[in-house]
Parts: sequence; structure tokens; C-alpha cells
Amino acid sequence: MIVRKALSGCFTLFLMCLSLLASAQQQNTEKGPVNEFFRSNGKIYVVVGVLVIIFLGIVLFLVRLDRKISKLEQRQQP
Repeated sequence: MIVRKALSGCFTLFLMCLSLLASAQQQNTEKGPVNEFFRSNGKIYVVVGVLVIIFLGIVLFLVRLDRKISKLEQRQQP
């Protein structure tokens, strides 16, 4: 039950971040050498991809840890 709530919460957070990224891509108001470099070479997608992979890794680790803890708790109950 806790795992499903955590997954639905993470999925909701992911969708909210995705919508923010979509609206951020439409508004190109920030000018600067770093932003222009990342956008001109398409490297902004690499940065976003790495962040998504790290986030998913953390979420999967927490879900796996929660399952292991739940199993241990079930073993301890008489």
C-alpha cells in the first residue's frame, strides 16, 4: 500500500516536472553564454536526461528498500 502511494506520488511529481520543462522550452527568455552553449549544441537534453536517470535510480532504490523493509517487518510479527 505504501509502495503504491509512493509510486503514484513520484509519478505525479514527474508529470508536474515534465509540464514545467515543456513550458520552459517554449520560453527562451534567458540569454547567457552557458544557456546559449547548451541549447546550440543540443546538450541541454543530455543534462535533462542525466537528471532523469539519477532521479529514477533514486526512486527505484527507495521502492526496493521499502519492499525489503516490509518483508522484514512481516517476518517479525508473530
